[in-house]
Amino acid sequence: MSVSLVIPALDEAKALPVLAAHLAKLDPRPYEIVLVDGGSTDATTELAQAAGWRVIECEKGRALQINHGVAEAQGELVCVVHADSLPPFDMVCVIEATLADKRIALASFTPLIRGPDKTRWGTTAHNWIKTWYAPLITRPHLFVRGVRLLFGDHAMFFRRADFLAIGGCTPGDAVMEEADLCVKFARLGKTRMVPRWVITSDRRIAAWGPLKANWIYFKVGILWAIGLRHRMAENYPDIR
Repeated sequence: MSVSLVIPALDEAKALPVLAAHLAKLDPRPYEIVLVDGGSTDATTELAQAAGWRVIECEKGRALQINHGVAEAQGELVCVVHADSLPPFDMVCVIEATLADKRIALASFTPLIRGPDKTRWGTTAHNWIKTWYAPLITRPHLFVRGVRLLFGDHAMFFRRADFLAIGGCTPGDAVMEEADLCVKFARLGKTRMVPRWVITSDRRIAAWGPLKANWIYFKVGILWAIGLRHRMAENYPDIR
């Protein structure tokens, strides 16, 4: 099996040097790394090209960018990695071993939220718990059928053919694009969060503070649950 990494990005020049250095140490290497740029005005694309990644252009919107990246990917398996997240160095082996189980349709790593000075254990725990409570509260009829919600900073991975078969992410979503994806994948098999850390930047928590950040995460989830999708992005501003 071959693994493609897809990185949706917009103005991520600050984060990419760290990510590029990290991904250069992956063992074994992925089949390819594809950065899907949504119209960056900084050095995002130049940094990606300098790292040897394939760069493709797309209309802004994380759902659109992920859909475009997966469609263009050449690997049998795909992992979507955010620009501010650092997966384990043996991620390719973990992905291949996990998806060798045909019962698993969608999986991810376990996010550990960390900044330059501290690990955000409280928000990390909340991030882990909401994988279960979010679908239990918002879609109980689907929860009992096995739906679990993984999120973008989990570094989700799946079979490319399955993603295309279910129609990918809902195109208009700029936030919570992974929620509908989890619901769709549940029709094909189990969802699993692998107990291996993916280190995720705490930049939103640093900007908003822990209480406000967790409140925003909760509020955006509720907006998705009650169908107010048009209000999600305005309640989840970009932090770079």
